[in-house]
Amino acid sequence: MRVFIAGGTGALGRHAVPALVAAGHEVTALARTPGKAAALERQGARPARVSLFDRAGLAAAFEGHDAVINLATAIPSMSRFMSTKALRANHRVRAEGSAAVASAAIDAGVGRLVQESVSMLYRDGGDRWLDEDAPVDHYPLTRGNFAAEASARRFADTGGGAAVVLRLGWFYGPGAAHSEQLFAQARHHVAVVLGRPGGYVSSIHLADAATAVVAALAAPGGTYNVVDDEPLTKRAYADALARAAGAAPWVRGPGRLAYAFGDRLTSLTRSLRVSNARFRTATGWAPRYPSAREGWLATARALLS
Repeated sequence: MRVFIAGGTGALGRHAVPALVAAGHEVTALARTPGKAAALERQGARPARVSLFDRAGLAAAFEGHDAVINLATAIPSMSRFMSTKALRANHRVRAEGSAAVASAAIDAGVGRLVQESVSMLYRDGGDRWLDEDAPVDHYPLTRGNFAAEASARRFADTGGGAAVVLRLGWFYGPGAAHSEQLFAQARHHVAVVLGRPGGYVSSIHLADAATAVVAALAAPGGTYNVVDDEPLTKRAYADALARAAGAAPWVRGPGRLAYAFGDRLTSLTRSLRVSNARFRTATGWAPRYPSAREGWLATARALLS
């Protein structure tokens, strides 16, 4: 297929572009700077200089493509996660950027749109398994994601093409800034636990998220969870990271104190035991790393090599 990808130079995009090329697809990717354009060319993709918010420019760039994949995001690093300005920028990319991408894809007659979203939209489920029909929660940080999903549905309803929404778990792996920060803290014997230690975190290694993006090109239209096979409790997740870092944790926290930050940390403090069964059944996709135990060991080898 001829595939256009927005967000191809981001944390996930840097894994998704080579995965798409390796699968035999002809890839064009949005690039904002000469350096990013050169990086895309080294991966086998053709760069396109166009703004994410320019509907007409995007439509021209999308002409002749079979599918558009929107992975564009501006998630701030851990040190800036509480910054209102940084979160506002991410919301604009999710809401306005996704609207422009969907509209341009309709204008260009593209047959398929794949839109990134997050599994942190679900309400706290305790130890219950959560599928795509589980209740969601409209807290402030989710507004951009819900807007992006709505744009994907509008594409399907208006453009007549297939729209696939991927609700991805919490990213980890080489290239994700927060992962590298967490790993550095673990090397210094600090284990970050947000919320109840017995609550669940549903994560996904970036390499597995990338293969899911490739699989989404053949998936029936709809919404799918893309997470590890085995979500871990937050205590077990911290222990897996500590083992990968080779440093026993001396400090664990902030634990339940993280609830004091309210909606700013809701996406990270709640318990989400999310199931990937629907996507596996629809596509045959399976993660290389069944859980963060295996994934963090692979991440450590990459970061320390």
